[in-house]
Amino acid sequence: MSVFYDVSKFSEFDIYLFREGKHTKLYNHFGAHLMHREGVLGVYFALWAPNAVGVSVRGDFNDYDINSHHLKKRDDESGIWEGFIEGVDIETTYKYHIYTNEHNANADKADPFAFYAEVAPASASKVWSLNNYKWQDKEWMHGRKKHNSHTSPISIYEVHLGSWKRKIEEDNRFLTYTESAHELSKYLVEMNFTHIELLPITEYPFEGSWGYQVCGYFAPTARYGNPDEFMEFVDIMHKAGIGVILDWVPSHFVMDGHGLMNFDGSCLYEHKDPRQGYHPEWGSAIFNYDRDEVRSFLISSAMFWLEKYHLDGIRVDAVSSMLYLNYAREEGEWIPNKFGGNENLGAIKFLKDLNTSVYGVFDDIMMFAEESTAYPMVSAPVDVGGLGFGFKWNMGWMHDTLKYMKNNPVVRKHHHHELTFSFVYMYHENYMLPLSHDEVVHMKGSLINKMAGDYNQKFANLRALYSFMTAHPGKKLLFMGGEIAQFSEWNYKQSLDWNVLEYPNHAGIQKMVKELNRLYKEEPALHRFDTDIHGFEWIDEMDYEANVITFIRKGDSKDEPIVVICNFSDHLRENYPIGVPKRGIYQEIFNSQSKEFEGWGATNPEPIKTTAKEQHGRKNRLLVTLPALGVIFLKRV
Repeated sequence: MSVFYDVSKFSEFDIYLFREGKHTKLYNHFGAHLMHREGVLGVYFALWAPNAVGVSVRGDFNDYDINSHHLKKRDDESGIWEGFIEGVDIETTYKYHIYTNEHNANADKADPFAFYAEVAPASASKVWSLNNYKWQDKEWMHGRKKHNSHTSPISIYEVHLGSWKRKIEEDNRFLTYTESAHELSKYLVEMNFTHIELLPITEYPFEGSWGYQVCGYFAPTARYGNPDEFMEFVDIMHKAGIGVILDWVPSHFVMDGHGLMNFDGSCLYEHKDPRQGYHPEWGSAIFNYDRDEVRSFLISSAMFWLEKYHLDGIRVDAVSSMLYLNYAREEGEWIPNKFGGNENLGAIKFLKDLNTSVYGVFDDIMMFAEESTAYPMVSAPVDVGGLGFGFKWNMGWMHDTLKYMKNNPVVRKHHHHELTFSFVYMYHENYMLPLSHDEVVHMKGSLINKMAGDYNQKFANLRALYSFMTAHPGKKLLFMGGEIAQFSEWNYKQSLDWNVLEYPNHAGIQKMVKELNRLYKEEPALHRFDTDIHGFEWIDEMDYEANVITFIRKGDSKDEPIVVICNFSDHLRENYPIGVPKRGIYQEIFNSQSKEFEGWGATNPEPIKTTAKEQHGRKNRLLVTLPALGVIFLKRV
């Protein structure tokens, strides 16, 4: 096999954009690309390694010989090595052997732009073509904007593909992408979820990292199948009407020897100084966002998943750790920026460039920020000074609400602010309300175990929590297992505890989540103004003695409002007076304590007529039955 150097996928403009940090589709140029040269099939290889003194490609096509197939460095200042090797075909394994000046410390590296890799713990890259799969989701792609907008119902099921279900009878193996797609799509449709969010499937070496220690930013993990099979996964979801969101990790990367760390004998992707380049919380490397080529690399990764895999959104992990130079560091363990502050100016520029780039090409996708601080304008447009995300995770709502739900009802009146504080800032950002995987690991306990009270009270509290979440302004996210009230913490090594559905209380939770999702989707008042102040109005937020809050969710003028009453006390309250916006007859359309959900059965089965008596500053009121530890929705009929 010969190497030819008269083939290149780079124009001078590509090189310019790359070096300026403005190239957003580097995957079309770097990596391993099947192509023909003068009628001969082979692979064009291209690698960025500006400080290497030599690069060769070794693989199963040359018995991993480090000397037989050398790449050539371009004669410009780009630091790119390239060459065409004839006879190399799809699924060929390979690595780059990089010769460095650092004490002859040569290294074998996986391809940063590989489309496919060996199954871990093996670490070689694989040649693959992304042009063979025939997409069948034209209808979804053409109309998906209506599914991904701020005014649409967005109820996300967060999933770790390796542990949603496993083939226990087959040595507890993973489901493949194809198997997961068929089973999950049916389940999501049945449960009325609108989207699925996947914990990172970008290739990673350590299973216990759940995908958050990434080594392959352009390759879906081979644990569950090949790239075409992941395309099929997305395709099947789209045909079922389910959007697909990827959890993506540009905040740090794995330090394994075959990865990006010390890539060409220098700190190419990371900072050399550990006060900038080492992440003390996760034992990983931090990207050097000040470097133009690194920003191009990361933005291209995001663009890659949106373009090549038709994904509907990206959730950017650990944004807080990117924004602050002193994140998880003590005094003296970090270096201030040029103005003396703790903001990571390179990361801020990267995030703005990222969102500007992807939304500039795909105006029908969603970008989510997992950001837990009070950093301003995370979901505001870049041109008005924001970071440009579509949505921000509301970590404050999650922390305060779970803290409140852990309290015994006897003392909840002293913690009323934990229940109501999120309403103060609920429209400061475009919020997503998350009950994610992070809340059910590391000895934190499952959601059902966080609830106060005895066995039956825990289920009642969990039903109330999910109902409150559905009624609260903001899009919704629930991690798998929460919908069946799994008692055990999530364990990535095994399937969810699906057997709990044999027990009525667990099956009741699942049935209620299904109904809440249906109402959320079908009632415009519950979703149309999730991110707009016009969608909410208090009735009474001050009845802390009774542990009760009441409010209205509103849609357009033609949409009937929903009156929401939350009783977080353990007392049944009969003839409880509620001031309502309009006179007429109201029907209870949802009750978390309905026997249908294995609740305690205190409901309002008959329509309720208003009386002309002032209550809560309104001319008309209702007298309703409030179930203990229950949430009800009322609608005028």
